[in-house]
Amino acid sequence: MQTSDILLCDLDADGILRLTLNDVGRRNALSEAMLAELGAALAKAGNDPAVRVVVLAANGPAFCAGHDLKEMTAERADADRGRVYFTSVMALCSGVMQSIVNCPKPVIAEVTGIATAAGCQLVASCDLAIAADTAQFSTPGVHIGLFCSTPMVALSRNVAGKHAMEMLLTGDMTAAARAAEIGLVNHVVAPEDLQAATMTLARRIASKSSMTLATGKRAFHAQREMGLSDAYAYASAVMVDNMLARDAEEGIAAFIEKRSPQWQDA
Repeated sequence: MQTSDILLCDLDADGILRLTLNDVGRRNALSEAMLAELGAALAKAGNDPAVRVVVLAANGPAFCAGHDLKEMTAERADADRGRVYFTSVMALCSGVMQSIVNCPKPVIAEVTGIATAAGCQLVASCDLAIAADTAQFSTPGVHIGLFCSTPMVALSRNVAGKHAMEMLLTGDMTAAARAAEIGLVNHVVAPEDLQAATMTLARRIASKSSMTLATGKRAFHAQREMGLSDAYAYASAVMVDNMLARDAEEGIAAFIEKRSPQWQDA
């Protein structure tokens, strides 16, 4: 994977790709450049058979401070007061968030420092998240007259409605422990243990059949938008196709024979 100044890419021997936000001076803001780099890296990871799990991390005291408001405000001088530009940036950001959900590889957020606004959205969009106990989360748009409507989409699909509304309506910081209680993150660890804990989880997942993981991730997001009977009909069809896959045949045989499976990722 290619590395840039603002997004570092490192693929290890276990197939774990670390994408590290590295625009420390701008608190890893989701500038146009960062969104473009991140979107391209996720697209490439999704199509690369060598990548089994993606870890999204960050350098510096902030995981991600959300949109670059200085960059966005500069466009208010346009004749349309920035409407075309704002529409383009929102579409770009929404596309990146959806690319995380649609990526066939599991994506884990490794959160240090603060994750605010679209940065909180970034965490909520990932499949899993592990946070340092010093991390904090917020959707602070209400403080500046700007409701965090797009972060709301990811947030409301991760935590219960009243918890999401409390974050959105108050804009207050949510501590890592509370974020774990409401389901925004999976685990909270000491800062010095964060990377090791994330990589341990990533390696556990990377040891599974990538075909199975992709099947399951796709089905999870599809069925949650359906009614109960439709969800069961869809999931049953997925199970049938999955049972016919080579890796399911191998995995079941390995279980019966009490041996480790040899995945073909097919």
